[in-house]
Amino acid sequence: MQERSSVTDLAERLRQELDRYSPGGKLPSSRALVDRFRVSPVTVSRALAQLAAEGLVVTRPGAGAFRAQPRTTVAAAGDTSWQEVALSADGAADLVPRSVDASGVLVSLAAPAPGVVEFNGGYLHPTLQPERAMSAALARAGRRPGAWGRPPTEGLPELREWFARNIGGAVTAAEVLITAGGQSALTTALRALAPPGAPVLVESPTYPGMLAIARSAGLRPVPVPVDADGVKPALLADAFRATGARVFVCQPLFQNPTGAVLAPERRGEVLRIAREAGAFVVEDDFVRRLVHEDAGPLPRPLAADDPDGVVVHVSSLTKATSPSFRVSALAARGPVLERLRAIQIVDTFFVPRPLQEAALELVGSPAWPRHLRTISAELKTRRDTMTTALRLGLPELALPYIPSGGYHLWLRLPDGTDETALTAAALRAGVAITPGRPYFSAEPPAGHLRLSFAAVAGAGEIAEGVRRLRTACDEVLPAKSTRLRPT
Repeated sequence: MQERSSVTDLAERLRQELDRYSPGGKLPSSRALVDRFRVSPVTVSRALAQLAAEGLVVTRPGAGAFRAQPRTTVAAAGDTSWQEVALSADGAADLVPRSVDASGVLVSLAAPAPGVVEFNGGYLHPTLQPERAMSAALARAGRRPGAWGRPPTEGLPELREWFARNIGGAVTAAEVLITAGGQSALTTALRALAPPGAPVLVESPTYPGMLAIARSAGLRPVPVPVDADGVKPALLADAFRATGARVFVCQPLFQNPTGAVLAPERRGEVLRIAREAGAFVVEDDFVRRLVHEDAGPLPRPLAADDPDGVVVHVSSLTKATSPSFRVSALAARGPVLERLRAIQIVDTFFVPRPLQEAALELVGSPAWPRHLRTISAELKTRRDTMTTALRLGLPELALPYIPSGGYHLWLRLPDGTDETALTAAALRAGVAITPGRPYFSAEPPAGHLRLSFAAVAGAGEIAEGVRRLRTACDEVLPAKSTRLRPT
C-alpha cells in the first residue's frame, strides 16, 4: 500500500516537472531521482514506467528516460450512438435480460482514495499477504523444467492432486480442473449447469459476484433464506418444487456475507433435497483457508461426503494469498465434468503454467503452513478489535452473529436507515463501507452493512474507521437510533 502511494506521488511530481525539458530532452538519472526524492530505485522505475504508459516519457535501456515528442494529431471524435440500438436489440428475444451489472463486485475491488479506511475490501491487506513466499515460489517456478511450456488443459497433475487431497473424501485428481480464480470457476459452473432463462437457487443474502454471473448468463436467481445455521432445508425444498430449478449455489463454510456455517444436521438434508430434485449443488468453498484461531475443527466440504456427483465444488487459493494469485479448482464427478472441462477450454484454454508451478512451490514450502497460522491469529485479533469497537461506539448497529472464519462482519441497520446515504456519508467521513443491498437477489428484509477487517493495516486503523463511521451514522441514522449512543 505504501509503495503504491509512493509511486503515484512520484509520478505526479515528475509529471508536473516535464515542462522543464524540451521534447526529446533527457530527464535526470534514476540514481539522481532516488537521491532527490528519497525513494527506492523500484519506486523510481515504476513511476517512470507509469509516465511511459501515458505517452509522456520514453525510456531507452542504457540511456535513460526522455521527454516524449508531443502528439501532432488529435483523433476525431466518433459517433457511437448506433450502439444503443444494437445492444438493446441484441437482448430483445432473451427470456431473461443478460445485462451485466458489476457494481456489487466493484465495491470490493475498487481501491479507495489515499487516507480512506478500507472497510470495503475483499482481500488481505498487503502486510498479511505472503509476498516474500510468493515471490520466492514464482522465482523457483520459473526455473522448473518446462515451466514456460503449455500445461495440460485440465491443469498440472500434481496441483490437481493437491486440491483433491484438500477436498478429501473419495475425490481424486482426475475429478479436478484447475481454473483461474473462483469467479472464473463459478462462471464455468453456472454456464455448464443451467441454460439461459432457467432459475438458479441462491442463498439470501449471497455474494454479489455470483448474482452478477447468473444474470449475465440469462439465469433467474431465486433467493432461499439463510440463518445462523446456513440455508433452511425446508425452504430449499419448497424452492426446488416451486421453480423446477436444477442448480443451488451455496457457501456452506463462513458464508458471504453472514459468516454462517451450515449446521451438521443440515448438511445431509441439503444433499438429499438436491438429489431428489435432480439438481446440482455448487459449493463455493472460498475461505476455508481464512479460518480464525478460535474456530475449532472445520466440517469437511460437502463434496467430500457426496458419492453421487451432486456437488460441483469450487476451491481457491486467492483469498489466502493475493488478489493476483488467481489459482483455483473445480471438482465434479460424472458426465458433468466433461462439460465443465469443455467450457473452460473454450473460454480460457488453460491457466498459465508458471502460475500453476508457483502454486505448487508455494503450498509445498514450509512458509505455507506458517502463513496460514499467522493469518489465523491475525484475523481473530482483527475480528475481536472490530467487534469491540462496534459494540462500544456503534451499539445501534446490530451484530447478530460473530463468525470464526472469513474477513468481514455483517451488521443490520436500524429500521428506516438509507443505505445509500450512509455509504456516501461514510466516504465523506473517510471510511469506505459496503452496503447490503447488492447481496440480495430480491427485496431485502432490512438495511445492512458488510465491514471488512482484513483489508486494513491493523487494529489502529480499525478503531479509526469505526470512529469515522460513528460520524457518518450521526449524520444519517434515524434520530431514535442515535439516542442509543452511550454517553
